[in-house]
Amino acid sequence: MKKGLVMEGGAMRGMFTCGVIDVLMENDISFDGAIGVSAGATFGINIKSHQIGRAFRYNRKYCTDKRYHSIRSLLTTGDIYNVQFCYDELPYKLDKWDIEAFEANPMEFYCVATDAKTGKAVYHKCTDGKKEDIEWIRASASMPIVSRPVEIDGGVYLDGGSSDSIPLKFMEDKGYDDILVIETQPVDYVKSPQKFMPLVRMTLRKYPEMIKCLERRHFMYNEEKRYIREKELKGEIKVIRPKAPLNISPIEKDPAELERVYQLGRAAGEEYIKSL
Repeated sequence: MKKGLVMEGGAMRGMFTCGVIDVLMENDISFDGAIGVSAGATFGINIKSHQIGRAFRYNRKYCTDKRYHSIRSLLTTGDIYNVQFCYDELPYKLDKWDIEAFEANPMEFYCVATDAKTGKAVYHKCTDGKKEDIEWIRASASMPIVSRPVEIDGGVYLDGGSSDSIPLKFMEDKGYDDILVIETQPVDYVKSPQKFMPLVRMTLRKYPEMIKCLERRHFMYNEEKRYIREKELKGEIKVIRPKAPLNISPIEKDPAELERVYQLGRAAGEEYIKSL
């Protein structure tokens, strides 16, 4: 059997995922492959480098730092999460990402981005943790409206959650048959249509297929939630999710709030370990 891990995104709801995967690593729970979407990729990738606590640590330390995320960064650079700080200074200087451990770990790691020209999901296998992989991780987490599209090898990409929010089917298609899904919304959550479609149409007017993707995102998301729940009830997959809405800002600046959601993730992870 091939053990797989699927990690949903959700900006700072990802602190829940951080808590879960830290508990998994502490208990030597490993996987043959994993896939992360948006925050599920930026935070979840630490499971391949086996850096327990790293994602929570740097988020708590820098959440009030305007270099990390701010309206000023959005207005001056086009990215609410500052690219130079988040994808260069932070991982290579301030809280180093262990590239050697990442590359040495045989676990496959994928991230999901959305092709802005087609509105379709693109799946990138991260192999060495170097510049190209970092660009794909950034693309996976580049939220429409508050992020610039990321250009890679002639393509243009945005947040993977727009086209495949919880890519269980991708992992099944890859042959993974013992799968754990980490969601960041409770079981009964139903996504509503995008509230800011006029702003989406204005900011993404060069990418009509991306606009169509965001117009129908709620249908895709709710169908994926339905599929996951169906598989869970049949005992075909395992799922860890919050019991109630996490109610945390996408650019949360309160370390106590990050701690609260992280600890909810740890508690869910520990409950999962006890059930094994």
